[in-house]
Amino acid sequence: MRMQTIRLSDIVAPHFYALHRDIKRHGHTYYWLEGGRGSTKSSEISLEIPQLLIKNPDCHAVVLRKVGNTIKTSVYPQMQWGIDALGLTSKFRFKTSPHEITYRKTGQKILFFGVDDPQKIKSIKLPFGYVGVVWFEELDQFSGMEEIRSLNQSLLRGGPKYWEFCSFNPPKSQNNWVNEEKLFEDPDRLVHHSTYLGVPREWLGERFFDDAEKLKEKNARAYEHEYLGKVTGTGGAVFENVSDMRMSDELIGNFDRLYFGLDFGFAVDPLAFVACHYDAKHEDIYIFDEIYQQKLLNKQAAEKIAAKAGRHRILADSAEPKSIAEMQSYGLRISGAKKGPDSVEHGIKWLQDRGHIYIDKRRAPNTYREFITYEYEKNRQGQFVSAYPDKGNHAIDSLRYSLSEVMRLHNISRFSKGAFGL
Repeated sequence: MRMQTIRLSDIVAPHFYALHRDIKRHGHTYYWLEGGRGSTKSSEISLEIPQLLIKNPDCHAVVLRKVGNTIKTSVYPQMQWGIDALGLTSKFRFKTSPHEITYRKTGQKILFFGVDDPQKIKSIKLPFGYVGVVWFEELDQFSGMEEIRSLNQSLLRGGPKYWEFCSFNPPKSQNNWVNEEKLFEDPDRLVHHSTYLGVPREWLGERFFDDAEKLKEKNARAYEHEYLGKVTGTGGAVFENVSDMRMSDELIGNFDRLYFGLDFGFAVDPLAFVACHYDAKHEDIYIFDEIYQQKLLNKQAAEKIAAKAGRHRILADSAEPKSIAEMQSYGLRISGAKKGPDSVEHGIKWLQDRGHIYIDKRRAPNTYREFITYEYEKNRQGQFVSAYPDKGNHAIDSLRYSLSEVMRLHNISRFSKGAFGL
């Protein structure tokens, strides 16, 4: 088997050596891998799971995400990477409908599920054996320990021993349920913290380290959270980089990179239009105008928007193609913003990473209010969870749409170097 000719030291970051030995001897049942961006914690888990299955022929594995449609772009390719890095690709069979990986020699399976379809988890049928390995990716996106315990009751049964992996970037708020839970001592749980600083530079590439240093200089608190995985906040505020700035007509007249976004609404939700400037060099956003109004007909809205945006391009919610077409007929240069399965989360995290979001609350009072009051969701215990409520965020969505192409180009530039599987 080719796996025997590959040194784990060539594919496992040094800060995981002791953890690997503990997993190998089954020192614990529950392994919580927390850390910052680029720590390769997900890569480590994707290397451990195939080895555990091979050494425990009665075991199968289940990999969970909170939302099922993120599997195909996250944990499934991550598991493919881990198997390939071990030199075992030919030993496994890969299937995508549904997502499933099978060890050819024994028929052991790695199954993938989103918790948004719990019935599938409860009705898992295995050809033999039991679920001995479970991986919760992005643990902080789950609603709390009550949900985790319920899932474990469905999954971890009928076998002599288990390994459960939970990977996550520690949420900002200490009041988040994940940060609170890990404070409780559990002799059967090992919490491991890692950062990119323990990863060989060539695995991540110089660009990754340059970006980290750039954020460290620009926003030390954001760097500590994003890259070092530190808990940096005590409340539930999503945006901690927002400032009020009085913007003069002269300042606005000098803005050269203008972006306009539109989130549709009518009866209950307002139509929200936002105008901003993006300073790419300093990664600062300047929001200087808005329209925020209920019960605006498309023709009325188009007239108001034209008065502010002129012939500039506007990116709107692509879920409203009929409204977009109607506004185009009124002369607006408007089109739908491209979305992906994680577009809300990626967009908000990108906004969080900017140096500053400056808002003139005299010119855009509703936008300012949304940004400074927008908080993470809470579970039934009143603890913050790493989920974004779909309310009170109309101007926030509008800003995401306006800068969606900037975000996409930024991500293409950042990942074009071909970073190590994370």
